[in-house]
Amino acid sequence: MPSNKPLLVGITGGIGAGKSIVSKVFEILGIPKYEADTRAKWLMSNDQKLVQSITSLFGMEAYQEGELNRKHIAAKAFDDKSLLGQLNQLVHPAVGHDFNSWAQIQSTPYILKEAALLFETGSYKDLDKIITVTAPESIRIQRVIKRDQRTEEQVKAIISNQMSEEKKLAQSDFVVTNDNEHLVIEQVLNIHQTLLDQISR
Repeated sequence: MPSNKPLLVGITGGIGAGKSIVSKVFEILGIPKYEADTRAKWLMSNDQKLVQSITSLFGMEAYQEGELNRKHIAAKAFDDKSLLGQLNQLVHPAVGHDFNSWAQIQSTPYILKEAALLFETGSYKDLDKIITVTAPESIRIQRVIKRDQRTEEQVKAIISNQMSEEKKLAQSDFVVTNDNEHLVIEQVLNIHQTLLDQISR
């Protein structure tokens, strides 16, 4: 019997895999998307409880004119990795609460939560299905160099800090291959139909 509550579907992928493009196709199909990374940035500047906690952790320099001082936080976290862990322990529950509030007002059969670190933060455990967008590392590196004007070394460093593709794929319900050869729209349509079929049972 179909439930009135939407199915919670996570969408993730390593840097340069193209999860935002894939999410866009789902949005065209009428599926609402929650962007966890964008909302995290917003909450870090607008959720007063979170702002106070971040200020306690990083000092008054954590904010400049009401905006998060990313350079200060990055410098502090670089010197003390435990600070980054503590920051994540503050931000991820706030994002989770924000997502749940958003999910409750949606009326589609399923909704998407797009996040770069879905597995790393453990937030995948609160979702019903996971889609991982994948692409060969060489293609991902070239995309990010072009998009962000980063060096190859910088992109490789980011990739090395993210969970391996193999581990992500092993824990995923669906995979979208975005390698400039496989048709992304066709893959999304197949997943969309599969999800609708599962929900209507």
